[in-house]
Amino acid sequence: MAESSKRATCEICPHRCSLVEGAVGRCRARVARGGEVVAANYGKVTSVALDPIEKKPLLRYHPGSTVLSIGSFGCNLSCPFCQNASIAQAGERDVGWREVSPEWLISKALELCESGCIGIAYTYNEPLVGFEFVRDCAHLAHDAALQNVLVSNGMVNEGPLQELAPFIDAANIDLKGFSQEFYDIVGGDYSTVRATIEHLALLPTCHLEVTTLAIPDLNDDPDAAGEAARWLSSLDPAITYHLTRFFPQHRMADRPPTPISTLRKMAESARRYLDDVVLGNC
Repeated sequence: MAESSKRATCEICPHRCSLVEGAVGRCRARVARGGEVVAANYGKVTSVALDPIEKKPLLRYHPGSTVLSIGSFGCNLSCPFCQNASIAQAGERDVGWREVSPEWLISKALELCESGCIGIAYTYNEPLVGFEFVRDCAHLAHDAALQNVLVSNGMVNEGPLQELAPFIDAANIDLKGFSQEFYDIVGGDYSTVRATIEHLALLPTCHLEVTTLAIPDLNDDPDAAGEAARWLSSLDPAITYHLTRFFPQHRMADRPPTPISTLRKMAESARRYLDDVVLGNC
């Protein structure tokens, strides 16, 4: 078989893209190189900001502190309502970026500690499509006594998750919907996301919060939100569950915002099982 026709399989997420040399996966951030699939976005940062921890959103983890937030490009979902489509639905040639090293990032976070920064948040696009960079930064951050915060869609295979999870101090995972039917819309795997949430919820070293963006007529059923809350409560009744309001975005610019009354009904249903249900974007 010719060298150029040999395929390498990406093991980061359930898509398991099979790529010939030089080809890029559906996430736009991983490439077949030298017989393996690696992060094409390693160290390529599109967004850097010092954010309040509550913006992640993490309401019950070091409230009042800040985190140095970084993002790259690429995502392994294709949500038509994406709030960060300019980078998440972009590849290397579609968006501006600067290259930084894990060491540089750690040094910047340490410089900001005196002003209340507790560590680094991997966020904005889907951070785990750049798994190797997140892993390398997370190791160095722990060595420097910094906190690692992960904001993710949860679409990650068991192997990479197990490797990274011991270094994650807090996470907010998007539970985008309540069925595989919904995940078909965004190009994802519902069972994988549930497994990620389960893994982190049962990890004593990781603080976990969960977010659902409620979209009119797609995932705004109060009974379904209640069932999701019942499942989350079975993992940890102290989980903070964020129900956030949709506004027109990306390919759903013609859909109306979520009525606040709908969010309140969803929260009422969820609070039958969880004490800490929070409404966002209201």
